[in-house]
Amino acid sequence: MFDKITEDNIRLFIDEFYNRVRKDADLGPLFTNAIGYTDEEWNPHMNKMYDFWSSVMLSTGKYSGNPMKKHTDLPSFEESMFDVWLALFAKTAREFYTESAAKKYIETSERIAQSLRLALYYRPERAL
Repeated sequence: MFDKITEDNIRLFIDEFYNRVRKDADLGPLFTNAIGYTDEEWNPHMNKMYDFWSSVMLSTGKYSGNPMKKHTDLPSFEESMFDVWLALFAKTAREFYTESAAKKYIETSERIAQSLRLALYYRPERAL
């Protein structure tokens, strides 16, 4: 278990998390449809995720992109998939990190998911 979040263990954590995502009965098909089947197809996504979580957790500024647009451009999916993703993310974080470090990841992921949910499912123009 890691007690400090570093570049190296971010990569290990994200690798393990997305290995689990790909195997998950609910999340796997969503991600496969969006990204692909092979490791080669997944490499660009994984590199973005390393940079994203490095920027979020360590303030490195490595990530450049628009996660909101990326998610709004996806084919629609059930809002409940956020709960599945968050549960798997939290479980993986708790297995990799001590309580305080895992808590930082979990709280951050919940805030990000809330923003994405609002953009995807609770936009006023979609209610018209």
